[in-house]
Amino acid sequence: MNRPGSFFLAAALASLFATAPARAQDKLEIFSWWAGDEGPALKALIDLYSKKYPNIQVINSTVTGGSGVNARAVLKTRMLGGDPPDSFQVHAGQELIGTWVVANRMEDLSDLFKSEGWTAQFPKGLIALLSARNGIWSVPVNIHRSNVMWHVPANLKKWGVSPPKTLDEFLATCKTLQGKGVQHPLALGENWTYNHLWESVALGVLGPEDWTALWTGKLKFNDPKAVKVWATFGQVLEFANPDASGLSWQQATDRMLKGTAAFNVMGDWAAGYMATTLKLKPGEGFGWEASPGTGGVFMMLSDSFGLPKGVKHRDAALNWLRELGSKEGQDTFNPLKGSIAARLDSDLSKYNAYLQSAAKDWKTNKVVGSLAHGAVAPEAFASQFGTVMEIFLASKNAEAAANAAQAIADQVGLGK
Repeated sequence: MNRPGSFFLAAALASLFATAPARAQDKLEIFSWWAGDEGPALKALIDLYSKKYPNIQVINSTVTGGSGVNARAVLKTRMLGGDPPDSFQVHAGQELIGTWVVANRMEDLSDLFKSEGWTAQFPKGLIALLSARNGIWSVPVNIHRSNVMWHVPANLKKWGVSPPKTLDEFLATCKTLQGKGVQHPLALGENWTYNHLWESVALGVLGPEDWTALWTGKLKFNDPKAVKVWATFGQVLEFANPDASGLSWQQATDRMLKGTAAFNVMGDWAAGYMATTLKLKPGEGFGWEASPGTGGVFMMLSDSFGLPKGVKHRDAALNWLRELGSKEGQDTFNPLKGSIAARLDSDLSKYNAYLQSAAKDWKTNKVVGSLAHGAVAPEAFASQFGTVMEIFLASKNAEAAANAAQAIADQVGLGK
């Protein structure tokens, strides 16, 4: 027989639990810089996850800013403050390994790769990029190409020029365009896009072997070959818009589309912007070539997600990573994002003409990693490279910039 008041106690407890917040494992916080024009692709992934795990509340903690420049600053505060997100976006390679893996802040995902069969479904070279210290540290959701030069075919036809294949052809074509009234043939945007343009110029000047040698320490940044990169970069910048720092990368792309510029060197997330947001048809509304001097080379970067140690919702985070690495997840995300799947078994019928072209090049071109997007150098070098760029933009002194780059490489032990 119940004691007096037990009914009321039970009722009160029932009411308390009915109104209590969701259990810790009923949530998932993901952290990224995908917003605006890149938002639809992320939303498609979240919708797919929510369909499979309807009881999980997904918290989308997005910090806007091209190439993750703002997000990385916020992430650093959270990681060092003991409040990591359950999973965060990071460029595959040294951006993660050289920062948070060496600091022992990440979980090794080798067992997840084995259980999901990913060691056979991702290219060996990509897995090598994700690996260090006998572990695999993030799940790649895509492959982007950095070294792409965009144009509008109808505009080039109107001006009577063809897409330049070499850097010398590019400089000559830009002079021709200026004679036809296109004062600033190259559309450039905010600060990080200078670094992005620089790496394409560097690859065009050095070629894939010497580009790779910079990051292994076999070629010094102040070697005459590397000094030439800065001199050529200065020549290229003569044809860019002087108000670049006030433009987003999308606004720079818009100038090319509107015909106030002829060319825009940007990663192929620009294809996602033009095809998904602006509804332009690849090959008609916009065209593409490898950036001048880089034909036959695919400068790659990969967006990936890792698992920090000590997260609040580990099970939900592991299921998020499984979704990212799945064929369904990658073929849902990438056609909207303007990237190709990292997996080898992607269904290319779901991808547009540009992405099918990129997928073909990914399998046949020489592959090198991006500096501006975290593949080849640790954050300690990449973050200070902006200072080197400022030195060059202020002085236009190629040797000073090259020496500054080598000093930073020595400071962080690059290639050792």
